[in-house]
Amino acid sequence: MDTTSFWDTLTNINNAVNDFVWVKIGIVLLIGTGILMTILTGFFQITHLGHWWKKTIGSLFHKSVISHTNEKASISQFQALCTALAATVGVGNIAGVSAAIMTGGPGAVFWMWCAAFFGMMTNYSENILGIYYRRKNHDGEWSGGAMYYLQDGLGKYPHMKIVGKVLAILFAIFAALASFGIGNMGQVNKIVINFTSAFKSERLSSVVLYSSGDTNVTLYMLIVGICLMILVGFVVLGGLQRIANVAEKVVPIMVVLFVLGSITIIIVNFSGVLPAFKAIFSMAFTKQAAWGGATGVAFKTIITQGCKRGVFSNEAGLGSSVMVHSNSNVKEPVKQGLWGIFEVFADTMIVCSMTALTILTSGVIDLKTGLTDTASDATLVAEAFNTVFKIGDIELGKYFIALAILVFAFTTILGWSHYGSKAVEYLAGKNAKVITTIYKVIFVIMILSGALMTSSIAWDISDTFNGMMMIPNLIGVIAMSPVVMKLTRNYVARRIKGEKIAPMLSYDPATQAETAKALEESQED
Repeated sequence: MDTTSFWDTLTNINNAVNDFVWVKIGIVLLIGTGILMTILTGFFQITHLGHWWKKTIGSLFHKSVISHTNEKASISQFQALCTALAATVGVGNIAGVSAAIMTGGPGAVFWMWCAAFFGMMTNYSENILGIYYRRKNHDGEWSGGAMYYLQDGLGKYPHMKIVGKVLAILFAIFAALASFGIGNMGQVNKIVINFTSAFKSERLSSVVLYSSGDTNVTLYMLIVGICLMILVGFVVLGGLQRIANVAEKVVPIMVVLFVLGSITIIIVNFSGVLPAFKAIFSMAFTKQAAWGGATGVAFKTIITQGCKRGVFSNEAGLGSSVMVHSNSNVKEPVKQGLWGIFEVFADTMIVCSMTALTILTSGVIDLKTGLTDTASDATLVAEAFNTVFKIGDIELGKYFIALAILVFAFTTILGWSHYGSKAVEYLAGKNAKVITTIYKVIFVIMILSGALMTSSIAWDISDTFNGMMMIPNLIGVIAMSPVVMKLTRNYVARRIKGEKIAPMLSYDPATQAETAKALEESQED
């Protein structure tokens, strides 16, 4: 089988699985879970907006939040947030938004917002369950995630032990596979495409290794991939502490710079803001969509693309960021859940909205048809930035976006390497230390695959793996919704209403007692 036929076969298989996972199951389960958890928690993201805002962004300069912890193999709340944002604020915020608009039109942005609004409470629920059911591993490091609340939560229901264990194993397998898709190949692919496009080298690009369709994979791409592999390997093999240290320094800077650049373009094109919002809302509910048939398919595409890219961006529903939030030194499950709400808000409502408005106000896409002359979602945002950041024939915008994607995607790779290692750790059991080291080495080597893949297949594989890990996780969140309600009510009663009741901190009696004592001694507010 030659190279082209191999990729074509892989594409066909992936498309079949992707359609089943996302179109037939995923969207309904994703939105449904978000709506359910929003209702069960009393629209917490709205009714307690002031509280979660104060306890997240409002506490960034509080010593207990930003100070590095002395606890073995734990990280601070801020480091946990930055590492989670490192994994979520990535290519999905740039190329992901572009892909959604190019495929589903401006209306896809509306569905990204919907997915994010309800996704806030999905992420909140995942995170508090992750903290509540977490445990210490062989290195004394906290380990949490969907596999644990599926096994120790759902599995404790009558006659559900086997079901909980099977779903936990499936989640861990899919999460490990997803780490190679969303957290590796998809990110690397966009870095390589944008970097080689912005910083051209005719000599290196003229050496074609192979072709797939209209895309040539060149020596230049291979060299960039090797450089990335070396850089990622240095950080990833250093463990969670090194990943967290890099994330807390890089993530805040890169988010602020990108948002400032986007705001500059939006201000310059201020007259296009109202038409942009009009296109977003009018094309989310097109007249044609109400007639069914072929137009119904178009409407389904708009919703699917908006939700897919929303999940690719903020990861709410995947159960991924839980694995790093669970490493936090926080003692209150709900307190870390508040950071989960803020994580989705910052990622989608701020960063993705900035990207969308940059594209829609700059004139690089037709607001009436949703069409563009741009050949690739990877370069659409660069063209939007070029409309403002340009000196003569020098297009500064494409250089800025190339570097932004490089940094965004690089930190995403670091975050997802941790997620994958946690999933492998769960599967490996007693041999976890050796197996996770082998996983990290394979993860680093697989970066070359992303560098040498075509753009579409890298994205499609990432979408498929996302959906496959999302399904068992959301089943777990729905099944454990009574626990989420109890934890939320307990927290609101104590922290907001001031009632004197015992805190709910862990499902394990020994951990509950130990954490409660530590919480009382720390006087954590």
